[in-house]
Amino acid sequence: MILDLTRLLLFPGLMAYAAISDLLTMTISNRISMLLIAGFAFVAFFSGMSSSTALLHLGAGGLVLIIAFACFSFGWIGGGDAKLAACAGLWFGFDHLLEYLVYASLFGGALTLLLLQARQWPLPSALSRQEWLLRLHHKDSGIPYGVALALGALLVYPETQWIKAVDLSRLATG
Repeated sequence: MILDLTRLLLFPGLMAYAAISDLLTMTISNRISMLLIAGFAFVAFFSGMSSSTALLHLGAGGLVLIIAFACFSFGWIGGGDAKLAACAGLWFGFDHLLEYLVYASLFGGALTLLLLQARQWPLPSALSRQEWLLRLHHKDSGIPYGVALALGALLVYPETQWIKAVDLSRLATG
């Protein structure tokens, strides 16, 4: 039951927290990435994931980390975004990686266009006292890409082996 609850709640909860944190503060704590890595190790071990499958998941996460840090070095995304994307790659492995990256890119493009457009207009005075909105609205501010990464992840996660392995009948009677 603990394993099923972890499968259901840990990854989605941490991704949602990362999105909210990035939206409100424009930062994603390293603790989130560390918890995602530790959570993957816990779930993979107690799910009986084979060593070869675990290595493929590590490879997917590593590949995303390399690409994401290249994007970071060009200033396209933040360091927290790069680590968050790599952690999502770790959880998804190559089975769902492309799907995740496509969704995250689409959400990221839409978010970028939306914010660039919104920044062209003055912020309504009723909202001008919200520090996080002022930061988000500022023309020199970045894009909280963690929101797009989390949305992509939350859309793909229900299709993964993690959720398909959950025994809902046991949770209901639990």
